[in-house]
Amino acid sequence: MIGSWLRLSMEAARLAAEANMVIGLRVAKLSRGGPAARKEARRMVSEKVEAAGRAAHLTASGGTPLQVVKGYRRKVRANAKRLRKG
Repeated sequence: MIGSWLRLSMEAARLAAEANMVIGLRVAKLSRGGPAARKEARRMVSEKVEAAGRAAHLTASGGTPLQVVKGYRRKVRANAKRLRKG
């Protein structure tokens, strides 16, 4: 039992750190303005709605909190990789 809570806590801490990095990268991109910033802003909002829907569906179908956090981390890492490129 303690092991599962510890694992969830560690994954959540990693998610927080990774999300913080993505926020910084997005703020930098948005501050430059222009078409790329507008596209990123739209993408950011649509991704958040989609991710919340996926998390709700996973939870409603019996998914665990750890699975939800891992799903968010996967998307956040992909965003970080994409934003670091451009």
